Amino acid sequence: MDWLTDFKIPVGPTAKVFVDWLTANGSWFFDWLSHMISSSIDGVLFLLQYPNPLIVALVISIIAWLLRRSLTVALFTFLGLLFIINQGYFKETTETLALVLASTAVCMIVGVPLGVLAARRSWIYALMRPVLDLMQTIPTFVYLIPALILFGLGMVPGLIATVIFAVPSPIRLTRLGIVSTPSSLVEAAVAFGATPSQVLRKVELPYALPQIMAGLTQTIMLSLSMVVIAALVGAAGLGVPVVRALNTVNIAKGFEAGLCIVILAIILDRMFRISAAGDDK
Repeated sequence: MDWLTDFKIPVGPTAKVFVDWLTANGSWFFDWLSHMISSSIDGVLFLLQYPNPLIVALVISIIAWLLRRSLTVALFTFLGLLFIINQGYFKETTETLALVLASTAVCMIVGVPLGVLAARRSWIYALMRPVLDLMQTIPTFVYLIPALILFGLGMVPGLIATVIFAVPSPIRLTRLGIVSTPSSLVEAAVAFGATPSQVLRKVELPYALPQIMAGLTQTIMLSLSMVVIAALVGAAGLGVPVVRALNTVNIAKGFEAGLCIVILAIILDRMFRISAAGDDK
């Protein structure tokens, strides 16, 4: 069987040549992109960290009430944030929240239009499907290596890795919602003279909204699952104390930071779930 390895397909060397070419010819673009992403995250961090933590907790609880119209959810949000403040992880929590919000925004901005396109053109989805499978199954550390080379240490490579891992969800769920629209609704809209864009805006997207919002909540959860991995490339947030606890075998610190991640995940899930479910449960 040695003859099979005598003519090894140069997958690795080809990838290295491609990344080297990007580094040599596209450094200006990656520097600009890194600056834009860093500025956006810094803006969100300023809004979350400049006021008193109690004020931030109160504002987020009010937002939760406005989204859910549920005192239970608002109270849980406030008490959960108070617990995080009590444990001394509020700064790390805001850093994680900024990263999650930024990555989720990018995923939805990219994912929803691609999902609509995939629903409208089946051949495009046939081409996208293996790429989406690859993005979610390839080990994260594989594309962290070129992300580190192109963007350096910090929040940006963590965000890039998070987006690559999470963006297939809104694409798939948006497409599922669009293709699940009953043909009778589409035919009725066309019969009344609706254009394709009007059918999309007034029939298909409203019908697909629960699926799109499910994609939003799933993207948030997937982004939170990348917190620790993002910390390995210099991203600030709750992943940092988890990594430090792992390195020092500090059970107390690891459990505290991990519990804060869980509380943040529950808060975000409860805040955005109602639009996906259509109820107040």
